[in-house]
Amino acid sequence: MFSGLNLRSYLHLHFLVLIWGFTAIVGLFVTISPVALVFYRTLFAALGLLVLIRLKRKRFTVSTRDLIRMLLVGLLLSAHWILFFASARVSTASVCLAGMATTSLWTSLIEPLVNRRPVRLLEVGLGILAFAGLYVVFRFEFDHAFGLLLAIASAFLAASFTVANSRLVQRIDAFVITFYEMVGASIFSMIILMFAEWRGWTSPDPIWPVGYDWVWILFLSWICTVYASSMATQLMRQFSAYLINLTINLEPVYGIALAFFFFGEKERMTDGFYLGTILILLAVLLYPLLHKRRLFRRRAEI
Repeated sequence: MFSGLNLRSYLHLHFLVLIWGFTAIVGLFVTISPVALVFYRTLFAALGLLVLIRLKRKRFTVSTRDLIRMLLVGLLLSAHWILFFASARVSTASVCLAGMATTSLWTSLIEPLVNRRPVRLLEVGLGILAFAGLYVVFRFEFDHAFGLLLAIASAFLAASFTVANSRLVQRIDAFVITFYEMVGASIFSMIILMFAEWRGWTSPDPIWPVGYDWVWILFLSWICTVYASSMATQLMRQFSAYLINLTINLEPVYGIALAFFFFGEKERMTDGFYLGTILILLAVLLYPLLHKRRLFRRRAEI
């Protein structure tokens, strides 16, 4: 299925997933609240993209309808990241990343509705297999149930904005899409911060970065967002939203290994947790093989 440029693109996609697997760990290094973290991350990402687009001499001009769509997708993206970092804070990075594995299941349900195509049993079946892995994780890590639920909600939002991007990227430059989405995400997270301040809601975490917080915020903004998100959006021209999200299921595998490397015994989980992640990994690895077999069978019939 993958050869030449497609193989390089597929490996590139895995490298991006490895970067995203590191984001939950970075979120634990930063001391500010999840909402504030998302605000600074998206604000600096938008500024970085603004400079990059200017250097590449790309056009910012889009239709009013597409502008509204991208800003709304940015809202989804902001909510996804807020739930993502909140999940890691209330549980562990490993539990948060495992919950994100349901993204493929949500995508298998959302993408056919948006693109008006029949539901593919292969996609649903492998999505269910990934969800079964999550169920095993849930059974053995019940103490982290709230964090896991936050991660599942975050995965639903991730599937939603990925499907939306797969349509936008067909006619709009990937960097321009990401720029407007970062603007929308920063506006949304800023509104939440202002509303919380107005209502007098206090958070145990500060909203002003200090010391190394700025280093990690810039890493999240320019490496994990400007680079990784733009490249992933670009790859949607070659791969379906489902394949991209199914590959993103490897994020917990990469992230869990990185979390154990950085935090040691604190991130050690039960045997059931690792059994669940194996089921998730199995779903990821089976897709290219079964998809290739299905294509060969269809060509033979033709």
